Amino acid sequence: MMRIGELSRRTGASVRSLRYYEDCGLIEAGRSASGQRHYDESAVERVALVRQLLTAGLGTTAIADVLPCMAQPESQTSKLTERLIAERDRIDDEIAQRVTTRAALDEIIGAAPAHDR
Repeated sequence: MMRIGELSRRTGASVRSLRYYEDCGLIEAGRSASGQRHYDESAVERVALVRQLLTAGLGTTAIADVLPCMAQPESQTSKLTERLIAERDRIDDEIAQRVTTRAALDEIIGAAPAHDR
């Protein structure tokens, strides 16, 4: 078992973020008699996965829906599959927009006077 500070150090997530993940049901903590949070070793991997999904653009509600299916794939419903496809399509759209923006910036940079680095 580890305290929240150790989980924070091991995952790079702030203590505040860990509390938020717990409030959202993304991670679970046991409590000591004095009320301190205690996490088991699996929380390290779970936090890494949550952070990966957040970085990919999923919100905490979507992540809360997805996590049980990752542990037990047979629990996934067709409705959740549709939602995940919609999330993926949204991310694809964002990627396309960013590629277009980068191309526009490349054009502007290409037309600009030389810059010393």
